[in-house]
Amino acid sequence: MSQTPTIRQLTAMVPDEMFGRRLDQALAELFDDYSRGRLQEWIRQGAVEVDDEVRTKPKEKLRGGERIAIRVEEREQVAFLPQPIPLDILFEDASIIIINKPAGLVTHPAAGNPDGTLQNALLHHDPDLAKVPRAGIVHRLDKDTSGVLVVARTLAAHHALVAALQARTIKREYLAMAQGVITAGGSVDQPIGRHPVHRTRMAVVHNGKPAITHYRVLERLPGHTWLQVNLETGRTHQIRVHMAWLRHPLAGDPVYGGRLRIPAEASHGFAEGLRAFRRQALHAHRLGLIHPRSGEAMEFSAPLAEDLQTLLEAARADRARNHPPAKPG
Repeated sequence: MSQTPTIRQLTAMVPDEMFGRRLDQALAELFDDYSRGRLQEWIRQGAVEVDDEVRTKPKEKLRGGERIAIRVEEREQVAFLPQPIPLDILFEDASIIIINKPAGLVTHPAAGNPDGTLQNALLHHDPDLAKVPRAGIVHRLDKDTSGVLVVARTLAAHHALVAALQARTIKREYLAMAQGVITAGGSVDQPIGRHPVHRTRMAVVHNGKPAITHYRVLERLPGHTWLQVNLETGRTHQIRVHMAWLRHPLAGDPVYGGRLRIPAEASHGFAEGLRAFRRQALHAHRLGLIHPRSGEAMEFSAPLAEDLQTLLEAARADRARNHPPAKPG
């Protein structure tokens, strides 16, 4: 996999609510594809401008409203292997592709997953995506989360969609099965960062990045709750971490779910379904965005993955068996 140096300019506006925030902390939130350590290095190298003035002190405080520009030389990987992996394309035009990602498909190549990813599949589908950062993938889904995501086909579309994510104008709605019976919907506003001990996991930590999740009860199921979840921010594992923090982790979650919980009244079918479901019960159901070229408001949805649909139907069958509708008098 070859590498070539390339000059990139990253830009963003500092929101007013970041008044008093340190420069390196603000950059870590505005450009969360990069580690804070790397951003601090760029600051010290003089690669960061605030309102057209070079700033070299990571601890410098911001007042909000500034324009940030980072001009850096990166060694970008440019030779990811195109691979003929099937794609479920919900929509595509000259600017965007909307994908229904199956569970089990990794989004980006990384250590342990050098190929066989969505990025490899996209490069096979459209070789010109090699000219766009990360083959146009604007936001990622966890390997074992299914559902809809958007890919930018041009640099202009990529810039517009990344800006829309930062401005929180892209609407993302998920469906999830949580453990336990949740009585009412609500919101979680808790910061998320690396777990202080288990570094491969995320957790609610006081010095994490702001994270807001809204959830609504759709159905109460035996020992579980079917939820609609909307993201206001997009932190790694956000829904999984926030639901675990509420002590209602997602069914099947191998990282945050804890021990398997099977309701006492569960039928053999539902109990076996829970035992066999070895991924988080989470599906990216709906995505709303403004088209980066036409300006049209668009909405896309992906049907439930078959394994999650089967688990939901088994839970509904148990509910009907234990609480049959009253017979007409």
